Amino acid sequence: MHDDRSLVEARLKRVLDERIRPAVYPESVPLQVGIWTAPGEPVPVAEGLAAPRTPLTVGQAWGAPWGTSWLTVSGIVPADWAGRTVEALLDLGFDENMPGFQCEGLVYRTDGTPVKGLNPRNQWVRIVDSASGGETVELHIEAAANPVILDYHPFLPTDLGDKATAGSAPQYKITRMDLAVFDPVVYELVLDLEVLGELMAELPADGARRWELLRAVERALDAVDLQDVNGTAPAARAELAGVLAAPAVPSAHRISAVGHAHIDSAWLWPLRETVRKVARTCANMTALVAEHPEFIYTMSQAQQYAWIKEHRPEVYAEVKKAVAEGRFVPAGGMWVESDTNMPGSEAMARQFIHGKRFFLDEFGVENEEAWLPDTFGFTAGLPQIIKAAGSKWLLTQKISWSQINTFPHHTFWWEGIDGTRIFTHFPPIDTYNCSMKGSEIAHAARNFKEKGRASHSLAPTGWGDGGGGTTREMVGKAARLRDLEGSATVRWERPAEFFAKAQAEYPEPPVWVGELYLELHRATLTSQARTKQGNRRSENLLREAELWAATAAVRCGLPYPYEQLDRIWKTVLLHQFHDILPGSSIAWVHREAEATYARVAEELEELIGASQRALAGDGSSEIAFNSAPHDRGAVPAGGAATVAPAPGSCTAEPSPDGGFTLSNGLVRVAVDARGLVVSLYDVAAGREAVAPGTAANLLQLHPDFPNMWDAWDVDQFYRNTGTDLTDADSVVLAADGPQAVAVQVTRSFGKSTVLQTLTLTAGAKRLDLDTEVDWHETEKFLKVAFPLDLHTDRYAAETQFGHLHRPTHTNTSWEAAKFEACNHRFVHLTEPDWGVALVTASTYGHDVTRTVRTADRGTTTTLRASLLRAPRFPDPHTDQGRHVFHHALVPGATIADAVREGYRINLPERRVSGSNAVEPLVTVNQDAVVVSAVKLADDQSGDLVVRLYEAHGARSRARLRTSFPVARVDGCDLLERPQHQLPLDGEGIELTLRPFELVTLRLTRTTTG
Repeated sequence: MHDDRSLVEARLKRVLDERIRPAVYPESVPLQVGIWTAPGEPVPVAEGLAAPRTPLTVGQAWGAPWGTSWLTVSGIVPADWAGRTVEALLDLGFDENMPGFQCEGLVYRTDGTPVKGLNPRNQWVRIVDSASGGETVELHIEAAANPVILDYHPFLPTDLGDKATAGSAPQYKITRMDLAVFDPVVYELVLDLEVLGELMAELPADGARRWELLRAVERALDAVDLQDVNGTAPAARAELAGVLAAPAVPSAHRISAVGHAHIDSAWLWPLRETVRKVARTCANMTALVAEHPEFIYTMSQAQQYAWIKEHRPEVYAEVKKAVAEGRFVPAGGMWVESDTNMPGSEAMARQFIHGKRFFLDEFGVENEEAWLPDTFGFTAGLPQIIKAAGSKWLLTQKISWSQINTFPHHTFWWEGIDGTRIFTHFPPIDTYNCSMKGSEIAHAARNFKEKGRASHSLAPTGWGDGGGGTTREMVGKAARLRDLEGSATVRWERPAEFFAKAQAEYPEPPVWVGELYLELHRATLTSQARTKQGNRRSENLLREAELWAATAAVRCGLPYPYEQLDRIWKTVLLHQFHDILPGSSIAWVHREAEATYARVAEELEELIGASQRALAGDGSSEIAFNSAPHDRGAVPAGGAATVAPAPGSCTAEPSPDGGFTLSNGLVRVAVDARGLVVSLYDVAAGREAVAPGTAANLLQLHPDFPNMWDAWDVDQFYRNTGTDLTDADSVVLAADGPQAVAVQVTRSFGKSTVLQTLTLTAGAKRLDLDTEVDWHETEKFLKVAFPLDLHTDRYAAETQFGHLHRPTHTNTSWEAAKFEACNHRFVHLTEPDWGVALVTASTYGHDVTRTVRTADRGTTTTLRASLLRAPRFPDPHTDQGRHVFHHALVPGATIADAVREGYRINLPERRVSGSNAVEPLVTVNQDAVVVSAVKLADDQSGDLVVRLYEAHGARSRARLRTSFPVARVDGCDLLERPQHQLPLDGEGIELTLRPFELVTLRLTRTTTG
């Protein structure tokens, strides 16, 4: 037998492309087209439908970047099409290779009813299943001229990413606007041949099944008359029926397909466009659900449901109906698919609180899975947050993008910092945009790492980002793959059904301990500094607003701003989406984010001020409010007291070399003539922090041109070249008071300038470092270095509700890959009896390296905080302009010191004129147990909710006391639902916490009268 496989495969491709696919629509007639272009932002549907149209012809250009045009297409079904299926084919000028990243449309009927979305892989609209002939057709298209930003590579800087700079040149040309006959038999033949051809290509070359398929395909092609495809399609299908009916072997891999459209809540489009992307996709998916009884679709991100509820109620009505039928499945239980590295403890909890509560309130649905296919790595603090929210499973995909190490599991227990384990699945199909290609299905089966122990995996199926979700072709292919010899089997299933089956067959999977670090996209910890600072400031202000509003409600009877805080939290949570907070969106997104954060700050400042003024009362005394979870001298945590001067005093002495020596009795700092810290001495311990022969607070500038993803990536070779910024324009004494001393340093480099202020404060065992940068560099990376005289093989970095340890060495490729990592408020390095902490008010990225000194064989461990980058894609002007950063270096620091100083730098004391001290609502007698939130319960019952956690990584016993009468205390989940009652005595509530344990308490106040 001669090998003619390649001949048959080549024949199949050409006949499909040139004869059979075109025959799906054997006849067509043109539609008349009219257009109206909205003058600015998108208009309401009624306005778009009513606007006057001007004629438009095929081939005519339309659509300025980010503009919206309303098209009306009209025509009459020809009389001789009676009895045939008719569809409209509406091509706005699509590039079929880029679904989701170009123009899109939503089709409406004249009465305003949405029909379906238009995109490159979904250009058809069903007119009638069986025509009578003579039907009048009129459809309206809300067409969005979203420009193509992403051309995959090279990524070229473009001003198209902001409407203000994108220009007005038309982006697209109308390609086809026709009525056409749809031939369902030819359509099914296409799917038959595609499935068998794709399967054939994946089977062993010498296998009998492959040859069986090849011969069947050959017979089918022989049965097709190329001059009469429509007439001979039934005969061709008959030749394929036998091979399509052959069942899969019992050991075949089993794939749970989940209809899906991963829609980034913002990325290469602004938030307002995501609202419309969701509406288009949901219109498609509710229609597909109605047409195919076996099909299941899932959508995450409560924010996206809320958007269509507000802006497209007609679409939302269909979604609610499909959800009630169990066919359209809300997934994930989060407000958005957020970044998980950078959101703070409370914010990460609130993602689940607001997401799950929305699904419960709107649909009566409670998710048990977290759904984060595209997030850029997963913090070690996340498992207990998922569990505390009432969920138990996690789905992710992005770890498959790691550059260096291949993750060893696809189904596993993921263990977090407190010991909580979450059953986790990482689909071996290696995509969250599965299209049911044979190559994808075969890859999932081959790639699955749990072979012999488990047999299930999941495949999120559909085009994302406005590509329209799952297509009817994908559903058709899945039907053929349900039970087909040579292939994995495919079933449409809900995520919960998959997880239940997967866990039942594999109850003891392997365990992965610690963070799920993505070996890619490390620069997202630094890009777009203003967005990151806006997030951190918002988180801190929300903590303060809830604390003081709750205190004022209990103490003064002020109304608690439930709706206002709910709205603001949702705004902040939205901006934690995994392409907003990480800084990887277009300029428009970040420009709007900066303005939004400013409005949020103004609103929260007003709320905080009103609460504090009510609590302080009338008077002229200066009252200090402390919203941090640890006492500040005489000012209690969560309370207020009359201001008293800090104990001790500071001195500043000029040094012979032109620098200064600063001291406050606790710390002595030597700043040389270059403005660098050459000594940071812990007086009580008699210990020097700065490594011999080095200088700390050293700004370092690196070239930064990654191999591919500009805003996302920093590649390890950036370290090969760098410049130490040691030249100072001036070094002067800026403050010389007894309460504080400060040195101010100015530097110039490139087109940028830096103003640094180094401050010692009376009574504070830390050196505060304020860095103001006027940044005008391109493709550069700015860091600030602290070489420390410490020998340690690991360090601690704060994450949600605790901290994790990372190695300082690079023994294996796994450690070497973590050359840029995330921290929240602190990084802590220590020998057994002495350590140093760097605390930060807004930066996240950092790196730690160590070297052995030749002279004394000591170890220098260098900690560097990442400050600024300047990538040119997708925002060509990323981070240009003024930035202010606040850090503090704490010598002699324990973990307890790092935790305390981290909170203090993020939650500075506020001072208000008044006369009243304010007793905290709750106090905890153990510094290791940190209160992360004090608020009134969301159900507006008046109960007080207190969230706390063990912060030092050790078992702790603590007593929580209240300053108001309490009738009952319940331990709750994150959604504030009581789980168990706690004993209450006259001394408060006794608590025993395991390391990093998170606890939510609900306190019912005693009623009077």
